[in-house]
Amino acid sequence: MGVIIILLVTVMVFLFIRLLPGDPLTIYLNKTDMQQLTDEQLYDLRVKFGLEKALPVQYVEWMGGLFTGDFGQSIYYDTDVALLIGERMPITLYLGALAFILSGVLGISFGVICALKRGTWIDTVVTLLSNIGVTMPSFWVGIILMYLLSVKAGWLPVGGFTPPFEDFWLSIKKTIMPVICLSLFSIASLTRLTRSSMLEVIQQDYIRTAWSKGLTERLIIGRHTIKNALIPVVTVIGLQVAFIFGGSVLIESVFNINGIGRLMTQAVQNQDYLIVQAGTLIIAFMVVLSNLAVDISYGWLDPRIRFD
Repeated sequence: MGVIIILLVTVMVFLFIRLLPGDPLTIYLNKTDMQQLTDEQLYDLRVKFGLEKALPVQYVEWMGGLFTGDFGQSIYYDTDVALLIGERMPITLYLGALAFILSGVLGISFGVICALKRGTWIDTVVTLLSNIGVTMPSFWVGIILMYLLSVKAGWLPVGGFTPPFEDFWLSIKKTIMPVICLSLFSIASLTRLTRSSMLEVIQQDYIRTAWSKGLTERLIIGRHTIKNALIPVVTVIGLQVAFIFGGSVLIESVFNINGIGRLMTQAVQNQDYLIVQAGTLIIAFMVVLSNLAVDISYGWLDPRIRFD
């Protein structure tokens, strides 16, 4: 199924990006160049970027290049797409991994605390904040954080990115706001789901049996409750990969981070087909792999669903 999904994504991205009105060469060349170039020269440019061929031929050649690591040549940057993605993908992966870890740890922890403290002020406050967090757009949160923490307080840089190996503390300061924005929705949704799943498991008969046997609360919660409550949570965690890496398209534009998301945003504006195709394919591949990992983890969480 993962292979089929990837193939469908390649077809959809290849066709939809070409349905946009306009010609990428008109963006690549200014008005003066278009008037000075002859028809033969314009045709040579189309040949250079493979735009003179029929769409099925372009698709087959693009797919053939993927198996050899050739993503094609960017029209706007006039360089290899693989080189551009190789420069910017580590930035997106770094921010996405931090957001993924943060959302998983905080979301599950908050949900467990709310379930164990059901009806208390802690449960009320955290549940209210999680409901608010689900409704707030990430780019809007980013703008508000920039205004409060950077413009007014001056605690954090407004934007940009610095690798942690160059300046660790400056890198931490520049990644705080983007990571918060990327993980906010995931933290809120995981908190709500973990809470409801924990409350459902706590009411099961085997939990009552564990209490009646005199087991300690730590053993009951750690060994029996959380592990069984995590099955629906793990499913949603796999879906959070799509939200985190898909949200990087907006967040990297807001904070002026030169990652794969901002590269794809500029590529859509410039109708740089091959960058959009390669970036979308890579994000889809990561989402498919994460869901595959989720399916495999079911057998570890619940031995009853393992295959013989």
